[in-house]
Amino acid sequence: MDEPDLNPAPGRRLPFDTRLIAIFLAILAILGFAILASVVAQGGTAGFDRPIITALRTSTDLATPRGPRWLNSAMTDITALGGTTVLTVITIIVAAFLLIARRARLALLVALGVSFGAIFGTTLKALFGRARPDIVEHLVHETSLSFPSGHAMNSAVVYLTLGALLARSQQSRAARAYLMSVAALLTLTIGCSRVYLGVHWPSDVVAGWSVGAVWALLMSLLAARLQREHKIEQPTPATEPTT
Repeated sequence: MDEPDLNPAPGRRLPFDTRLIAIFLAILAILGFAILASVVAQGGTAGFDRPIITALRTSTDLATPRGPRWLNSAMTDITALGGTTVLTVITIIVAAFLLIARRARLALLVALGVSFGAIFGTTLKALFGRARPDIVEHLVHETSLSFPSGHAMNSAVVYLTLGALLARSQQSRAARAYLMSVAALLTLTIGCSRVYLGVHWPSDVVAGWSVGAVWALLMSLLAARLQREHKIEQPTPATEPTT
């Protein structure tokens, strides 16, 4: 039996159950974040956070991370992919590409979606004011607040939003799957690097992923609606392989 097309061509409405599932997942993630934030505010995540962050350090010296020496350098490089500078440069590159490809309205949606997502994340971080972990040595220098993780949240906002919006520009299922898989892998890896480097509690990262994923999902639904209403450019037709 053929699988239903969850990303129909413009002009066709998404099946009601698909939209319902997307909205349900967004609500579920929001509720999950709200519960986690409440527990964090009451200081109730120690039983979850501390065993994970200490398990990544040697038992005799919590300043020394587990694993080969190159892993520390690799994690430092990976975590930089979620930094403000790198995320800004990537967003500019993608928006410029869309402009060159004559997709100005989609480029504007990308720029606005990422910008407002980053602003929302920064505001949310300031509201909680949670201190960074103090039970292990930080392997990179950080001075900002901890909850939710800015790197995890902003990388989810940027990579998942870009992945979702770029996927909306393609009709090929393989291209859409590739874009979303790369975006998800980057987001997950960056979040894990923050815990490994000792600059975030695991609950910080989970919260950041939740907020960023919800933002990307909402942006994807918005892009789908705008395409149905022909207010932004339509997907690029999939090309048939030559023989």
